[in-house]
Amino acid sequence: MTSDSTTGANSSRDQTLVILGASGDLTARLLLPGLGALLSTGGVDKLQLVGSAVEGWDDDRWRSQVTESFATVDARGPQVEAVVATTRYVTADATDENDLRALLDSCSGQLIIYFALPPAVTEKVCRVLTGVDLPEGTRLAIEKPFGSDAESAAALNELVTQLVPEDHVHRIDHFVAMSTVLNILGVRFANRMIEPLLNNQHVHSVDVIFDESLTLEGRAAFYDGTGALADMIQSHLLEVLSLFAMEPVPSLHGDAVRDGKAQILRATRIWDDDPIRYSRRARYTAGEIDGRQVPSFVDEKGIDGSRNTETFAELVLAVDTWRWSGVPFRVRSGKALGSPRTEVTVTFKPPQQVPVGMTGSPQPNRLHIGIPLGANTFGLDVNISGPGDSFEIDPVSLSGEFGAGMLPPYGQVLRGVIEGIPPLSVRGDMAVQCWRIIEPVREAWRENRVPIGEYAAGSTGPDGWAPTGLPGQGE
Repeated sequence: MTSDSTTGANSSRDQTLVILGASGDLTARLLLPGLGALLSTGGVDKLQLVGSAVEGWDDDRWRSQVTESFATVDARGPQVEAVVATTRYVTADATDENDLRALLDSCSGQLIIYFALPPAVTEKVCRVLTGVDLPEGTRLAIEKPFGSDAESAAALNELVTQLVPEDHVHRIDHFVAMSTVLNILGVRFANRMIEPLLNNQHVHSVDVIFDESLTLEGRAAFYDGTGALADMIQSHLLEVLSLFAMEPVPSLHGDAVRDGKAQILRATRIWDDDPIRYSRRARYTAGEIDGRQVPSFVDEKGIDGSRNTETFAELVLAVDTWRWSGVPFRVRSGKALGSPRTEVTVTFKPPQQVPVGMTGSPQPNRLHIGIPLGANTFGLDVNISGPGDSFEIDPVSLSGEFGAGMLPPYGQVLRGVIEGIPPLSVRGDMAVQCWRIIEPVREAWRENRVPIGEYAAGSTGPDGWAPTGLPGQGE
């Protein structure tokens, strides 16, 4: 196992970033543009970039790919030029110990290995790495999904921590690195008028919603074996929930944020421990989205309809902490929907009393925090009197926009990996807890104790859901 003293701060050491799977779409479309944007800020020194894959590319072809990907974000500046001029490509099978050892031996300085590989291949490479002496301070960046259930995630944790210490493992969730998600921290902890109200004395319910109009977009092979529950809720939205619901932290450095999120995840479970009543699933049928005809999910190329893969998943969760006890958290994600909605919404309890003589019906106060794909907005729904009859309640919405982040998500991800900043990565125990939370639901779905519904593509989703007796539902 390796260790160093540079975690949590930018190191002045030479660093080599090795991308395994360098010829793939993830590298070209996301990793390299993110790196280019990061280099353009001028904040990364002494970085050598090495691409590697089984494809027999040479340095010139790899350099052309790097240049093309950098150009998509208009990356420029001396650090960009230096990386392009010195980058190289090594043809290697990362699952072959001799190839992998030769690749890593050709690198200098602190080593960062980015696994831009399918999960099964990543695990094989990690097993091969147990026979390779890694340089001191090596960091590993591993894409989601991390494991396929709580047991496999725990086993993978044990494997990778044989290679490097836990604080050198960066389990990548680019979703949480998006600036609009990170804005949750500012809303929560930089506003005295908001933070004291975020508890079970004032909050009626919380929604974490990611409804999108996109369909499969060429991901049928991955999606049909995964579904909305594992693809979005387990890996992304539970992370957002924990970021929103965690207790105030003294610092964004070190492990404070991850400790706070882990505490929330440990306290989270399906409402009333009843996955049959408090979960639902559905998949889209044929319909129209923005003038485009969309086939039924089961008729999409590469989909096996007998698998009952869901494109819409919704859970009601309980967070058993002093702050949130009794507050339902509804977590939902759906594809091919006609009304995209991507936000955290806090619905507050009604006022204790509206004065006699004031007419109209006050609407619930709501706090809206936009998250990726939606508008970068912050909104607050309040009740006022007027503007006509001064004694009549008139609901209004106040809104503002978050500024665009300096870096794209993968730029933030790579910044965290290169500088050793842990809050943007998923800690091992958190990955296990996210699987643990959804496992009762998965089991109920596998046994068909929760029927799979349908909704037309382009619609607002399945018919409304309002379990009786559950606070915060049935808006």
